[in-house]
Amino acid sequence: MKDLIFLTYSEIKTKLNDGSLKSADLVSAYINRIEGTDSKVKAFLELNKDRILKQAEESDGRRKSGKLLSEFDGIPIGIKDNICITGEITSCSSKILENFRSPYDATVIQRLKDKGFVFFPRLNMDEFAMGSSTENSAYQTTRNPFDISRIPGGSSGGSAAAVAASMLPVSLGSDTGGSIRQPAALCGIWGLKPTYGRVSRYGLVAYASSLDQIGPFSNDLQGISDLLEIISGLDHKDQTTAKVNPFEANSISSIDWKGKRIGVMKAEEFNFSPDVNKRYADILNELKSKGATLVPLDFSLLKYAIPVYYLIATAECSSNLSRFDGIRYGLRKEGAGKLEDLYSESRTAGFGPEVKRRILLGTFSLSSGYYDAYYGKAQKARVLIRKQYAEFFKSVDIIFQPTSPTTAFKVGEKTKDPIQMYQADILTTSVNLSGVPAISCPAGLDSSGLPIGLQITSSHFDETKLLSYANSVSELEICKLALPTEIT
Repeated sequence: MKDLIFLTYSEIKTKLNDGSLKSADLVSAYINRIEGTDSKVKAFLELNKDRILKQAEESDGRRKSGKLLSEFDGIPIGIKDNICITGEITSCSSKILENFRSPYDATVIQRLKDKGFVFFPRLNMDEFAMGSSTENSAYQTTRNPFDISRIPGGSSGGSAAAVAASMLPVSLGSDTGGSIRQPAALCGIWGLKPTYGRVSRYGLVAYASSLDQIGPFSNDLQGISDLLEIISGLDHKDQTTAKVNPFEANSISSIDWKGKRIGVMKAEEFNFSPDVNKRYADILNELKSKGATLVPLDFSLLKYAIPVYYLIATAECSSNLSRFDGIRYGLRKEGAGKLEDLYSESRTAGFGPEVKRRILLGTFSLSSGYYDAYYGKAQKARVLIRKQYAEFFKSVDIIFQPTSPTTAFKVGEKTKDPIQMYQADILTTSVNLSGVPAISCPAGLDSSGLPIGLQITSSHFDETKLLSYANSVSELEICKLALPTEIT
């Protein structure tokens, strides 16, 4: 039988439900894989074996007694360290929340619990989700399973690397400017950012509230569609969730490419690496040969997406992170004299360099005399980007782009130049600014054996179309890749 850890999500689901696989056996195999592999990958901040195995055994007991919670009962899932689970540490990979245990479940966690999933919490991330490489964690740098000298992407690097290293079949991450899609692309797996408002943010520690969205990673597309159906929907605890028709996983179909209008971009305008440029062109040529019509789109506004994104995101981060003051919860720097000293010393000790940088940028852009010049203009530019996407979907059915302009770069390569690091998100941030859904699909390997990702974008709340196109892309031979079995 195929090694348990190398089963796809779909195979696991089938075997659990036909009785040929027990959750405890599967979970034990993943724990052994983590213990043998994670010293190299460093995806996990914690591994409570007893608590995880207990969940799996309880699932097997429910199946044996005929009281299973759902067809998903017993499936393991990893959780990013900024999504709250009752009784578990939720540190956001930051020293300021090092010992904070959540008193409640995020809405997505409760919905997964109701289905019987087995939780593997505390996957490493960039501190407070601020980063593109998972080098900004206060605890460790996660590595890319395809080459451990390289980054896995960020900020959900731990969630992506755990799936790519076959330590889990699926996981949850959060996406503020590309933090699901970019690591999915660099790690050769599937990663979805749903439409803003499709999935509740209740229980997600906020970075930028108008941009953040929880979404799934998976080693196959079925895991993406199943998880989206489970975690999405209206939530009275989050007033930004939308009252729309629910997404149904069984609504996914295959696409007949003939006559389909695919929006494309000029690669030379965005400085793609030669390998990414070639793979993008090859995929488009194959789709054209199948009858698709390629429609060039004017992506000129995307050149402003990075400054617009960082002005809005840092302003919201400055506001959201003001709650971490050393008084109510989190790190408190003892021995401070005045109240303001307690605030400043606790925050100085608790936050890392990148978080401090973004708080300062956001505070400056919101300050008197600069608000209209920076934050106000950024919000106006955001409206233009949103309108541009609306215009795109009047002339095309779907948009295809690379997810990242390059494949995974070396650890430490961009840490000394924040602007260069920020540019890694140039193809993803506009999706968050406009609120539309997008998925990163595996698209083969470059000449060095590193994964390339293809980003597919659809209009608001049209995840059914989005995943149907992704399903058809997965059938293209040019896009197939195998996850590494050995981590070196």
